[in-house]
Amino acid sequence: QVQLVESGGGLVQPGGSLRLSCAASGSISGINAMGWYRQVPGKQRELVAVITSGGSTNYGASVKGRFTISRDNARNTVYLQMNSLKPEDTAVYYCNALHNLVRSYWGQGTQVTVSS
Repeated sequence: QVQLVESGGGLVQPGGSLRLSCAASGSISGINAMGWYRQVPGKQRELVAVITSGGSTNYGASVKGRFTISRDNARNTVYLQMNSLKPEDTAVYYCNALHNLVRSYWGQGTQVTVSS
């Protein structure tokens, strides 16, 4: 079992920045990758960014060059630095952990709202 706790969401103006955090606990040694997804009402959840246990990263096309995912292994925490935020980035952001290549765990979600 893996528990994920997100923090850092909120309201920000267009062009602003936010940093999301996701702290993992439990059976963390089996985590292969962690990432962030986002969802707006009526749409499918989409990939924002993912980082593997080896440090490789991948980003959704709409956030490349603006968002950066990183991890602090000592704190079992993954971060998502979001810069140059746009209104279309407004969504609930979910942390995800892939465990032993077979099971996916999700956090409770944190709301990000980009609005003037």
